[in-house]
Amino acid sequence: MANSWRQIQRQNFTSWGALALFLELDPLLGLPNPPFPLNLPRRLAEKIEKNQPNDPILLQFVPQQEEQAVTAGFVSDPVQDLRFRKEPKLLQKYQGRALLVTTSACAMHCRYCFRKNFSYETSRKDFSQEIASIAQDSSLKEVILSGGDPLSLADETLQDLLQKISSLSHIERIRFHTRFPIGIPERIDASFLQMLEKTTKQVFFVIHANHPKELDQDVLLALKQIQRLGIPVLNQSVLLRGVNDNIETLQTLCETLINHGILPYYLHQLDKVEGAAHFSVEKTKGKELIQELTKRLSGYGIPKYVAEIAGETSKTPL
Repeated sequence: MANSWRQIQRQNFTSWGALALFLELDPLLGLPNPPFPLNLPRRLAEKIEKNQPNDPILLQFVPQQEEQAVTAGFVSDPVQDLRFRKEPKLLQKYQGRALLVTTSACAMHCRYCFRKNFSYETSRKDFSQEIASIAQDSSLKEVILSGGDPLSLADETLQDLLQKISSLSHIERIRFHTRFPIGIPERIDASFLQMLEKTTKQVFFVIHANHPKELDQDVLLALKQIQRLGIPVLNQSVLLRGVNDNIETLQTLCETLINHGILPYYLHQLDKVEGAAHFSVEKTKGKELIQELTKRLSGYGIPKYVAEIAGETSKTPL
């Protein structure tokens, strides 16, 4: 992979006009200057069928007119992250686990992102306050690196963070939550792999893919390199209308994952963030889809269908 991932990231589409031209679409289909800006890796844009406004990848990333609709029950902080903020960059919702909001930056902007309105702490670049809080809480066993996307951080920053977390004797596991490899698999380079290999705690690597078109051979090869380090790779998806709310798509997604040793982890009910109501799928349909998947696939190939309900002690099975 000759180009660095930073160079590749600079090729992202951030202008709707340029993307509409590239995709041969009517510019009136999109929003030129949405509050949550367009950010789409070029390799994902290349997977979108030209002149096809209902393409399942396009729907996930392109700002559309429906985002302007005001819908009852859809709010700016649907999972109440602010309520569980222990430190500016540290959330704790569940027993034994804490989540580090490592950065506001992502490889891509999903239109249904539940954290698109989150008030990220960006003035302070270090995590000293958060590490100190984790160090003082011996009940914590696992630290989740999220964001934004933790793989947006430079390797030097990530390595320093991993070393500080690993120095805490009561922390047993470190979990990455990332969508980066789906858009820019080049991020999984030799430097990043060496960093993971040196980490003394058990690492879990959780990716986010909603549609089988997102999982090409470059993506799967990058993830295989992580698996070869003895690191489990899991996938979480969001049930999205027009994207993956049919049995054929979900079956193909799950089979692609398990055929490459990646466990389907969660299928999330959509978090009701403002501007995302057009993605909503009824829970009854979600349950029917899981029931049908159960008939067609082995048990390890079935994701847990869950919703996040603020204040509950875990994700709520549906």
